[in-house]
Amino acid sequence: MPYIHTCEFPVRHYECDAYGHVNHANYLRYMQESAFSASASVGFSAHRYEVLGLQWLAYETDVEYLQAARYGDVVTVKTWVADFRRVRSLRMYELFVGNKRVAQGSTDWVLLDTKAMYPTTITQEIIEAYSHGEVVSEAPRRESLPPPPKMPDGAFKLRRRVEWDDIDAAGHVNNAVYLNYVSDCGMQSGRAVGWDMAKVREMGYGQFARRHQIEYKAAALMDDELDISMWMSDSRRVSTMNYYAIRRMSDNKLIANVRTLAVWIDLTTGQPVSIPKAYLEAVAPMIVGGAGE
Repeated sequence: MPYIHTCEFPVRHYECDAYGHVNHANYLRYMQESAFSASASVGFSAHRYEVLGLQWLAYETDVEYLQAARYGDVVTVKTWVADFRRVRSLRMYELFVGNKRVAQGSTDWVLLDTKAMYPTTITQEIIEAYSHGEVVSEAPRRESLPPPPKMPDGAFKLRRRVEWDDIDAAGHVNNAVYLNYVSDCGMQSGRAVGWDMAKVREMGYGQFARRHQIEYKAAALMDDELDISMWMSDSRRVSTMNYYAIRRMSDNKLIANVRTLAVWIDLTTGQPVSIPKAYLEAVAPMIVGGAGE
């Protein structure tokens, strides 16, 4: 068995969204903090990496939300290393409230030489420390996320500037912040076609992300102006697949791709519900192939 590290996070009120659930981005923050804690527990603290001139950067993150965590809950995160490759390592996570698993995910990390700002080979010392005495063999090659379908002409566009609160100690936008960006983009896209959050809630519905998959392509920096595009595909009875592309406007550099499985829920029963036909008609220009196709 691999070395499993455990962390606990009491849910703060400010970590919850308008539905009273832990905001999706905060699950990612729990995962990141657990990774840092796990690393420190085997002798590789953030300070030691700084002295070594090394840094782990997220390459891909996958989070699946199974049940909601709420204010007053204690979220327990179990994390372990699944594999080591030349410059990358996959870390797994399971998140619980009591005995109930509320989320699960993974992050593919890349080890970076901070002076050269280029990926560097993971040392045997790091492998042995993270393995905690267990043999972690190289996993079979995993395929990257499939490319998103071509963006339709009717894709929704949102612009925003990177603010100081978005920046982390590495000097760029924190990984979890991208989920805040795309969440706001999704809300604004509904408002633009007459389906704002207030209307959806008045009808007794909610829209919830069941899964986020993020590809980090480049760093966004302080004062960067970002263009966030959103479009959809695979509109089914209760769900759509939403795609987001985040680009820096000054050079059109792709910063991140995000895929989100969005499900409509009956707020009274908590069960999936058919997406209103009027909503699909309103967002049809954003859907690849049109509504219902």
